[in-house]
Amino acid sequence: MPVSGKLAARVVFITGAARGQGRSHAIGAAREGADVILTDVVAPLDGVDYELPTRDDLDQVVKEVEALGQRAIAFEADVRDLDALQAGLDAAVAELGRLDVVVANAGILGAMGKTWEVSKADWDRLIDVNLTGVWHTVKVAVPHMISAGNGGSVVLISSIAGKLGIPNVAAYVSAKHALVGLAGSLANEGAEFGIRANTVHPTNVDTPMINNPEAARLFRPDLEHPTFDDAAEPLGRINLLPVPWVQAQDITDAVLWLASDESKYVTGASIPVDAGMLSKYHG
Repeated sequence: MPVSGKLAARVVFITGAARGQGRSHAIGAAREGADVILTDVVAPLDGVDYELPTRDDLDQVVKEVEALGQRAIAFEADVRDLDALQAGLDAAVAELGRLDVVVANAGILGAMGKTWEVSKADWDRLIDVNLTGVWHTVKVAVPHMISAGNGGSVVLISSIAGKLGIPNVAAYVSAKHALVGLAGSLANEGAEFGIRANTVHPTNVDTPMINNPEAARLFRPDLEHPTFDDAAEPLGRINLLPVPWVQAQDITDAVLWLASDESKYVTGASIPVDAGMLSKYHG
């Protein structure tokens, strides 16, 4: 049963939905009464060292949503593939009848190293997924929202890296900064249709993107085989509140608020869910 029903009778489209934050957003939306459209790449990507989700993961999210009494439609798509994204979403909206909320969550972490040392292939891949893929998501989704005439909410999942100049991840930082500009333009363009657009900026989140051996080695280069728990101390130092990372549900809480009428006058905003990372004084 819905927790409060604040998304009752609405349809929510989520990219990167097979696990991590995307899975959490899907289940959270369903608990609030929404039907969901889910997509993910469900295949390995060159240049991504951590394991990506499978079709089984995506299907499991569908089962979890349906167990909450809501409808779920899932399709496989790489957000870099505009045609696949368009075809999958068009078919899903035709079946469910409307589209009210878009959560552009799909993203990757990679292309690590000094800005001038990152290869063009690594740079292009990350920008294509984390920025162009988000624009693709907006491009295929917003016309459905306009056609429905119900207004709606677009939530772009940026990062606290979209507010800071973090070293050794210039491509990631650049893409996440750009999402703020994208949301700002969309907020201005969408206002006449009642469509709001905002960004969410998490600190480190306990998902497979950082909970993996490669990321652990990045945070603890002094150890030969560090675990994610070994990274807790250095990660904890970057936040103002005494936690090394937050959980996917913490981001979902912000996403559901932005998706609902509780935030009906919030648009063009950047919402940090960062345990104070942005505000921490390092003097």
